[in-house]
Amino acid sequence: RPPQHVRQLYALVSETLRYSPVLDALLAGAALLQAEKKLPPHLAKVLVYDLLFGKGLKCGGRWKALARRHRARLQAELARLKVQRKVSRNEDLLAPAEGASLGAPQLPRYVRVNTLKTCVDDVIDFFKRQGYSYLGKAASVEELSSLSGKKFLLDLHLPELLVFPPQTDFHNNQLYTSGHIILQDKASCLPAFLLSPAAGSHVIDACAAPGNKTSHVAAILKNKGQIFAFDLDTKRLATMNTMLMRAGVTSFELAQRDFLTVDPRDSKYSKVTHILLDPSCSGSGMVNRVPTEEAAPSAERLQALAGFQRKILSHALSFPAVRRLAYSTCSVHQEENEDVVHAVLQEQGSAFRLVNVLPAWPCRGVATFPGAECCLRASPAETLTNGFFVAVLERCGEEAAVPSSLPTAAEGSLQQGRGAQPGTAHKKKRKKQRVKE
Repeated sequence: RPPQHVRQLYALVSETLRYSPVLDALLAGAALLQAEKKLPPHLAKVLVYDLLFGKGLKCGGRWKALARRHRARLQAELARLKVQRKVSRNEDLLAPAEGASLGAPQLPRYVRVNTLKTCVDDVIDFFKRQGYSYLGKAASVEELSSLSGKKFLLDLHLPELLVFPPQTDFHNNQLYTSGHIILQDKASCLPAFLLSPAAGSHVIDACAAPGNKTSHVAAILKNKGQIFAFDLDTKRLATMNTMLMRAGVTSFELAQRDFLTVDPRDSKYSKVTHILLDPSCSGSGMVNRVPTEEAAPSAERLQALAGFQRKILSHALSFPAVRRLAYSTCSVHQEENEDVVHAVLQEQGSAFRLVNVLPAWPCRGVATFPGAECCLRASPAETLTNGFFVAVLERCGEEAAVPSSLPTAAEGSLQQGRGAQPGTAHKKKRKKQRVKE
């Protein structure tokens, strides 16, 4: 398909997932799946979203005709749901109804500036020209939660992250389609930011697709050095390749391969000093996760995941030149987080240690072993992000690649090195691609 169709399809699927609880209620109230027994539930959601909230069913064929047959009943059910929840706008249905326990707090829209193509100052100026009001750097997490309308802030922890009100849609924005900005949850930006490889480093992204973290690493490297990215899913790798090219990433090599089968002694990886490891996990921290899995994975499922995570973390640490590794999951379960890190550290003896990263970050690891407070946790309630866990491990007895404790907002050398803090990028701004409307 042409790229514009892929973008439209991605936006349609993303919005369908966002409205998923509302669509569940509409499908149940209209008894659509009972009336149309051959209609797959996921397709039904996409059709109903496009019929009621989207662009009015651009598809053709029998599915379009089927959905239109039920239009009146679905519209009536939508009107009834609005009355029941005491709202007048479709968007208001996304918030939990009064007294209901649906979902977590709505998260801000986080926008990572892609410094391979532009700089923070230019992106801020662009949004100002589009009618947005820039409020400066946030002073607290609470300030991020109060955003509304067309106002935005610079994040208080990450110097290349802009924060907009929840549900701000940039999928059709010129900056997004050109790769100047990346739509990425704040917690998902932490692993690459905390790994912080120096320009010129060789880095492995062990479980890379869909590639947001990979593009973030490339931006930190300033496209100097080399990234080796592994993933088993062919389609996800193809999508990732397109995304990385759009983001202007050049020094990368994708491989459809299980990272566990990669030989650490291969001379190809002899200069790999940094590894980003974000392995498969329960996904229990994702606020807008696809509602097809169990809300709480079984003990057996967690045990199996943790076993795999320990194995792949041990494998990553066996690369002879590795000096620093960021381990992350989008899980809230101790079994996949602190327990995995603790077990592998014990296995490694005195070879690696935990780095106390970002000391001002409010949520720390669960104190299940000495030093667990060096790890970071994130949650919708406390950090206004998806649920997340990050631990940074560093080889002992060698000079660290970066300071052991990153300052609160990456002040000083990190900001100057990345040229991202407003006010510090002016000298280099002319060397960047200008953002034009």
